[in-house]
Amino acid sequence: MSEFLETKKISDAKTALDRLKTNIKRYIRGKDDVIDQIVICLIAPGHVLIEDLPGVGKTTLAYCLSKSIACEFSRIQFTSDLLPSDVTGVSIYDETVREFVFKPGPIFANFILADEINRATPKTQSSLLEVMDRGKVTVDGNTHGIDTPFMVLATQNPVDYEGTFPLPESQMDRFLMRLQMGYPSYEDEFDILKAAHRSYDDLDLEPVVTREEICDIQELVPQVFVEDTVMEYILKIVTATRTESEFKAGVSIRGCLSLKLSAQASAIAAGRDFVLPDDVTSTVINVLVHRLTLRRASSDTMEERRVVSSAVRRILSAIPVPL
Repeated sequence: MSEFLETKKISDAKTALDRLKTNIKRYIRGKDDVIDQIVICLIAPGHVLIEDLPGVGKTTLAYCLSKSIACEFSRIQFTSDLLPSDVTGVSIYDETVREFVFKPGPIFANFILADEINRATPKTQSSLLEVMDRGKVTVDGNTHGIDTPFMVLATQNPVDYEGTFPLPESQMDRFLMRLQMGYPSYEDEFDILKAAHRSYDDLDLEPVVTREEICDIQELVPQVFVEDTVMEYILKIVTATRTESEFKAGVSIRGCLSLKLSAQASAIAAGRDFVLPDDVTSTVINVLVHRLTLRRASSDTMEERRVVSSAVRRILSAIPVPL
C-alpha cells in the first residue's frame, strides 16, 4: 500500500474521531480529556469502566458515545436480583420444532451500557468475562459470536456504597481503562443549570460515525509504529509496578499489552502513524490504576484510587522519558 493511501487513512480516521468527539461534547461539558480517553478506548478496541459518585454524568457519557455511532445499543440495569441468563440469554424448548432454541440476551449488541455493574452479584458480574475477553458467549455448551465493534461501557458507584459488590480483579483486568468524571467546573455547571433539564435517553443525538468507519479504524491501531525506545519505556513502567512496595502485585502482561495498545490508539486519534512518549503518559494512569491494589487496603475506595494514582505518578517521574 502506498504511503499516500496510508496517510489518507490516518487523516480520515482523525476526521471521523473528531466528529465523534464534537457530537459527545454537545451534552458532556468541560470533560474533554475524559471524552478523548473513552474514544481511545473505543478504537483500541477495549472496554471502559466509568467509576464515580452518583449523578456526575457517567451514564450520560456512555449513552452519548453509543448513540453517536450507527450501531446497535443495549442498556442493562444491573441489580442484585439480575441473573446471568438475564444478560447472556437462555435456551427455551420450542414445541413447534421440538428442540431448544436460543433466545439472545441484551449482551448481543455492539454497545452495552452496563449501568451500576457493581450492584449485581459476583455470579452475574462473571457472566461478562468471556464476552469481554473473546467476543463470544457460551450458553448450554453452545458458543455464539458477537458482532463487531463490541464495547462494554460499565458504570459503577464507589464500592463502599451500600448494596454494592466489588468487582473481582479478573473482571477489572478485562477493562482497558477506568475513568472518573469528577465534578464540572463552576462555569460548566452554571451552563448545565441554564440548559433545559432532560433525561439522558431524551437527548437529541444522531449517529455521526458509521460501524464500518469504527471497524476500519480499529484495524489501523495495531499497525501504528512503536519505536524500541518507547517500547522499553512502557516495559520499564510496568516492571516498576511489580517492585513497588505499596502494591500487592504489579501489572500483568495483559496490562502491559493494554498500555501499548492504548498508546497506539492515542496516536491514531492525534493523526499519527507512530507512537510518542506522550501517548504513553497520557493513557498510563487510566490503563494501569484499576489493575493495582494496595498492600494495606483502605476502607475508602476513592482514597485508595488516589493513593495508587500517586504511586504510579511517582514511578513515572523516576523513569527517564525517551527523546
